[in-house]
Amino acid sequence: MAHDRPNLLIFGGKTSHELPVASALREYFNVDVVDSMDEALAALRRETYHAVFADAGDFLPLERALVGEKSSLVLNTIGEGVCIVDADGRCTWSNKRMRDFTPEVFEKVKQICRHAHSIFARQIGPLNKLTPTRSKKFTISAGDHYFELMASAVANEQGEVQQVVAVVWDATSGRLLQRKIDAIDAAGLELTQIESDVIASLSPGARLILLRDKIIKFSKDLMHFDHFAIRLLDKRANKLEVVIADGLPEESLEIDLYAQPEGNGISGYVAATGRSYICHDTEKDSRYVLGMEHCHSSLTVPLTIYDKVIGVYNIESDGVGVFTEDDRQFAEIFGRYVAMALHILDLLVVERRTTSGDLVDSVVQEMAQPLNDIVTEAQTLMEEYIGDDTMRGRLNKIVDNVEAIRKSTRDVAAGPKVILGTDQDKSSMFDGILNGKRILIADDERNIRETIGDILTRHGCLCEKAKDGYEAITLIEQQQFDLIISDIKMPYRNGYEIFAAARRRQEEVPVVLMTGFGYDPDHAIVRASDEGLSCVLFKPFKVDQMLGEVHKALGLPTAPASAEDANAQDH
Repeated sequence: MAHDRPNLLIFGGKTSHELPVASALREYFNVDVVDSMDEALAALRRETYHAVFADAGDFLPLERALVGEKSSLVLNTIGEGVCIVDADGRCTWSNKRMRDFTPEVFEKVKQICRHAHSIFARQIGPLNKLTPTRSKKFTISAGDHYFELMASAVANEQGEVQQVVAVVWDATSGRLLQRKIDAIDAAGLELTQIESDVIASLSPGARLILLRDKIIKFSKDLMHFDHFAIRLLDKRANKLEVVIADGLPEESLEIDLYAQPEGNGISGYVAATGRSYICHDTEKDSRYVLGMEHCHSSLTVPLTIYDKVIGVYNIESDGVGVFTEDDRQFAEIFGRYVAMALHILDLLVVERRTTSGDLVDSVVQEMAQPLNDIVTEAQTLMEEYIGDDTMRGRLNKIVDNVEAIRKSTRDVAAGPKVILGTDQDKSSMFDGILNGKRILIADDERNIRETIGDILTRHGCLCEKAKDGYEAITLIEQQQFDLIISDIKMPYRNGYEIFAAARRRQEEVPVVLMTGFGYDPDHAIVRASDEGLSCVLFKPFKVDQMLGEVHKALGLPTAPASAEDANAQDH
């Protein structure tokens, strides 16, 4: 055909055989001539025509056939099943997708349509035929599969319901997704809603153990992640430190990783960019560094608070291409709750306020935006699910859970009073016993080292203070000390390095390590304990508790612990 002329289809009866007509039209058009309806439809499917020339009696049947074919094409192409069912439950028409469903599903669809017919008949009827009737949604279960059905009434001019049109789709994946989201939300609630009566009786270390055990349990049972690590970001050093891990070898956890997009593995990239990362094949991904033995794929998501990355949640698998986009979304949702739980715990443990009221206000203010973000997201989703009462109910439950988290956080935060209980120093009976003891206090938090230094000075000690690991080791190399008290997590040197430097300088010098979060970066506690570490103090601790450990480390007598202190130390 000539491409610069319009296309014309000549169809039907006498017209198609009147050659002079066709010949005359060929001077102006690209002409195709067909005799039957099937040929006409085939030509219209194959070619685009600018006009159709036909007998008047043939044109209307052709138009109807073309519209019917287009409708049938659409209905048989869409992914949902469509059927028309009359009052007695007999299917009068169905598309290909509907016929592909199992007989069990098809039979249940007809039963529901019959039931819907009776409902529509009562709602519409001749007396209220002008009342608009909304479509009705139903759920079908068949074995392990779930289907959703939208039924609509077909009424005649008298308002009598003649048939029901049903649209049916497989909702199994959506239902499983809803269940997964529900389970993650419940797990998140349990992670963040830490009961005040339980937490009040636990030391910071025990608090972290409780949270760690919950995270490990949910990671395994709910997320089905057996090999994972959670690293928190030390903002001062820009370093990612392991706080919780399960199923990963020690050598992979001892690798120093920093929040930088290049040269620090996938975890460093995620921490630096705030973007999740699926590694489908570790052997082909240049960003992947050492992890579990025989690891072939990994998933890493950021842990964020206030849209700021505070750490990463890294999961590994021995299979190639194991992790999907659904896994990524689930891990991100779960990671939000993990970040919130760790943040709450950090706020409760650090406790650098002088009154409980200040602490409560601080914790509540810190958690306000993350919780508000969850509520806003849930309310936005509710607007998208208008008419879906089940999903809206689930989203309302999430909003209720946020309120429960707010209340729980406020209750827990109102617990401990002061960082070291300096207003509760009951150890004056030991005045003089520490006279002349030279003690090094190393902590990058000025408030901590000054408070400890003031207390020990009042008890007669001669105190030196270091603001970081480098300064502490320098002082150790220059002076003799009777006791060293050092934070585990400081810039430039960690707790174990300070312990090792002290032992090199004075083999028998006692060392007390402190941690403000209850975790053990670089495994300092474990390694130092094996080599003679005196004790570990978990912040916040009371004055009596600290002095008791100082006396024990120096081999001096201690006062009997009060019932309250004994209970705290047991934990």
